[in-house]
Formats: sequence, C-alpha cells, structure tokens
Amino acid sequence: MSSASSASHAFDRRQIGLLVFITLAWGFNWPVLKTGVTDFPPWTFRTLSMLLGLPVLYVMTRSMKVPLHVPRHGWRELAVLTFTNMIVWHVVAIVAIQALSSGRAAILGYTMPIFSALVGAALFGQRLAGRQWLGVAAAAVGVALLLWHELAHMAGRPWAALGMLMAAAVWALGTQQLRRTQLASHTLALGWWMTIATTVVMGLLAIVFERGAWRAPPPAVWFAVIYNAVLIFGIAQPLWLVLARELPPVASTLSVMMIPVLGALSGAWLLGETLHWQDGAAVVLMLAAIGSVLWPSRGSRAAASGG
Repeated sequence: MSSASSASHAFDRRQIGLLVFITLAWGFNWPVLKTGVTDFPPWTFRTLSMLLGLPVLYVMTRSMKVPLHVPRHGWRELAVLTFTNMIVWHVVAIVAIQALSSGRAAILGYTMPIFSALVGAALFGQRLAGRQWLGVAAAAVGVALLLWHELAHMAGRPWAALGMLMAAAVWALGTQQLRRTQLASHTLALGWWMTIATTVVMGLLAIVFERGAWRAPPPAVWFAVIYNAVLIFGIAQPLWLVLARELPPVASTLSVMMIPVLGALSGAWLLGETLHWQDGAAVVLMLAAIGSVLWPSRGSRAAASGG
C-alpha cells in the first residue's frame, strides 16, 4: 500500500468505535497495572491475567464462529509475529512498570507509533515527510527529558525506561509485520494462538524466577488481574490485532495517541502520582510527534478528495 493511500484511509464507524474502546481500556490500565505489580510478582500477575483471559477470548472467537486453525506452513511466521507483537512487550513492560510511575511508563511505552514510522521507513520503504522527521525529533526530546529526570532524581531505574523503549520498538516492528502477513487465518485465530504461546512463556518465567515469592493475591491485585483478563487480553488485545492487520500500519497506531495522556492523568488521579514538568512536556512532545506522523500530507488529502 502506498504512503498516500495509507495516510488517506477513511475510518468507518466500527473501526472508530473499536479505537475508542481500545484507547480507554489501555489508557486506564496503566494505574491498574501499577497497582497489580507493586507488591506482587509481575510475571505471575501477567500469567494469571492471561490464563483467565483465554476463556473470554475463546468465547469471543466461538460466538463469531471464527475457525482457529493455522496451517502448518504458517507456524514459523506465527511464531515470529507472536514474538514481536506480544512476547517482548509483555515480558519487559510488566517488569519495567514496577520501577516507573504508571504515567511515565505509558508515555515511554506508547512511543510505538514513532518507532512504527521509523521501522516503515527503514525496512519497508515508507517515505517520511520533513515534518514527520521533525516529529521523530520531538519524540526523542521527550524521551530524553524523562531519562534525564530518572537519572537526576533516581525516581526510577534507567534500565526500566530503556526497557520500555525497546519493547515499544519491537511492538512497532510487529505491527508492520502483522499488516503484511500472508497468513490466510482469521486475525482472531492468530490472536488466540499468540496469547496461548505468550501465556506459556510468562508462566515459565514465573515458575523459574518468582516461585519463591508466590502468595495469594490481595483484593486489589485480583481486581487488576480480572481487569486485564477481561478487558485487555479477552477483548482489547485481539481487537487491536484485528485493526493492526486491516488498517495501514501508521493509521492503526492512531488509537494510541491519547493512551499516554490517559495513563499519566489517571495515574495522578487514582494513585496520587506526582506529575513533574518533564512528564507534561513529554506528553505534549509525544502528541506533536505522533500527530506529525499520522496527519495526512496536503498531497495525500488532495489525492483522497480527487483533487
């Protein structure tokens, strides 16, 4: 798909509705995640959430009569998509959020659209306009502000911030790969097997590294587990995969524009997290950067209108 057609894609009502739901579910999930892993083993938390989310996802696929079969020749590609779209993100992000505020983790994690633009330009021949390169520079400044504050005040651990950026970059690659996959299987079928594989990986990590810290989850952790099981892994994650596959990669990342804002504001509201000026500046820079990447160029708008 050309860059012009990608930029000028028109969203229908169903897609807009899904984008709004995903944005709200993921935006408010950041303080929920922070609550769930503050005093509880993070990979164990993720494993519980995924195990309870699988039945919800199965009911969704069965109610829609989605065949879950993936042909044997597609297993290798499915494994690659699972690694880039889910495993790296979930393994790294859930640990990093323990050392960061929920709002800061959201801002860093949802640099994904910027990385998606860079990956598209570097690996898939998508050309970036000058203003889009300015957007990438704005995102870099925002990230530098957050890293500078972490190093200067030791409010978190620098490895956690860098880990979130790495996870976002790999997720961006996965989004580009998913849009271009030749697998004929339904996207929800791919999501089903991706979630199962990721659950196995998370479970093994929990057994190997966290078994000695296992205990009964307190009520707040159970709430976070159920929120993630139903809204994130049962609904939002598979819906994201559907949109990421049916929309152009840059267009599909439109849904994340408000997630870091919701993450930062909801973390301050629900958890009493202190917002520093670096956080506010980073949010503004990220939104400007994402907007510069997603906003159609003048030539694309003219092409879309037939001008």
